[in-house]
Amino acid sequence: MTPFRIGFGYDVHQLKADQDFWLGGIKVPHTKGAVGHSDADVLIHVICDALLGAANMRDIGYHFSDKDPKFKGIDSKILLKEVMELIRKEGFEIGNLDTTICLQNPKINPHIPAMKTCLAEVMALEESAISIKATTTEWLGFVGREEGVSAYCAALIYKV
Repeated sequence: MTPFRIGFGYDVHQLKADQDFWLGGIKVPHTKGAVGHSDADVLIHVICDALLGAANMRDIGYHFSDKDPKFKGIDSKILLKEVMELIRKEGFEIGNLDTTICLQNPKINPHIPAMKTCLAEVMALEESAISIKATTTEWLGFVGREEGVSAYCAALIYKV
C-alpha cells in the first residue's frame, strides 16, 4: 500500500430561517441555519467524508446513517471524533486538510480562526494542518440565492 492517500469530500445543506448555523464546530451568528439530520455542520461533514474516503472506509452516511434516530440532532464534532478514532485504528494519521466553504452570507472569514482552533482540538492536530477557505458564488445558483451552503475538502493521510 502506498503510504500516502488522498480523499475528497463534498456536501450541501439547505439554509432555513430560525435554525442554528453550525459551521466548523462553532455556532455562527446568522438569520438562517443549515438543515439536516444532525446539526448539519457542512464543513465537518466534508472533512469526515474526505478522511473516510482516503482510508477507503466508505462515507459519513455509511457510518452515521440519517435513518438512525441516535444521530438525530447530534453534534457533528462527536462524529468527527469517531471518524478520527476509526482512521487512527487503521494506522492512519492526517497530513493536512484543505477545505472550501461556499456561502453567500454571512461572511465567514472572521470565524475561520475559531473554526481552526475548534477542529484542531477535536482532531488532536496542529492548526497548521487545517486550511479553511471561504468563497461566494457571486449570487449564482442555490448558494447565491442564499438557499444553501456547500463545502469541499481534500485530505491527505499517511500510514504511520
